[in-house]
Formats: sequence, structure tokens, C-alpha cells
Amino acid sequence: MKLHIAIDVQNHQAEVDLSAEVIALLHAAARDAWRDVELVKLSENSVDDLDALDIAMVDRMESDRVHREFMDIAGATDVITFHHGELLICPDIARSQAVEYGEPVLRELLRYLVHGMLHLAGYQDAEAEDRSCMEAVQERMVASLWVGHFGREFERK
Repeated sequence: MKLHIAIDVQNHQAEVDLSAEVIALLHAAARDAWRDVELVKLSENSVDDLDALDIAMVDRMESDRVHREFMDIAGATDVITFHHGELLICPDIARSQAVEYGEPVLRELLRYLVHGMLHLAGYQDAEAEDRSCMEAVQERMVASLWVGHFGREFERK
């Protein structure tokens, strides 16, 4: 994986209010997460050649459309990873999950960002053992990135 790739975070939804400041923080966290992913990647693969990572925040309708079209699964989902270097993240799903788990919405968004990147780095989550391994790495990364980029200021947001 290239350590220095172009990373773009765009907000294409209005269901959850994401300020320019929050998008900028997610962008900075994504840069650090990418560097961390290099340390935990599982294998050499096509993502080693990525020059860019595009992260799009989308609404439930778009998440559902893409989920159906590319994975033949109905319904919106948290994050969809395309191995050409695109992540689609649904902030409204993050908001629902954050309430359910007692987490800040931004931390849940950060989790989805890391989760998608780990898929790019070769991690899988279809089988319980693989999912457990992926989640352990994911949660260590989320904890570190959260402290470094969001901290107490966003603990309740």
C-alpha cells in the first residue's frame, strides 16, 4: 500500500448534519488510519496500487441502491467498500447504531471508515473467526484515532 495517497471525504447526504469541521476531522483521521492500515494489512493485493481513496457520506436511499446493485442485498448498510478505492458510508445508519450502542455518532462514523479501509487491506468479516480478528484490529485503531482527532470535545455528539 502506498502511504501517501490522495484521500477525499465528501458529504453527499442531508440526513445527518455533518459540518465542514467534522468532514475535515474525518479527513485527517482517514489519513492517519491509512498509515495505520499499512502496519496491519494482511497481504499484498490490488490495493497496494491505489493512488486515491474516495470516501462518500451517502443517504439511506443511495446506500440501499448501491447495496442492491453491487451486492444484490436489499436495504441500506453502514459501509460499502469497493476495491478500486471507494468507501460509501451512511451517516444515518451510524446515528441509529450510535444510539443503540451508546456511542457518539462521530465515533461510529470513524468505525465505518476504519472498517472499510481494513477490507481494502485484506480483512474479511463473513466468518465469525475472521470477523473477530477484524474487529479487534478495528477497535484498537478506532480508540487511537478517536483520542487523536476527536477526544472529549465530540464525546457526546
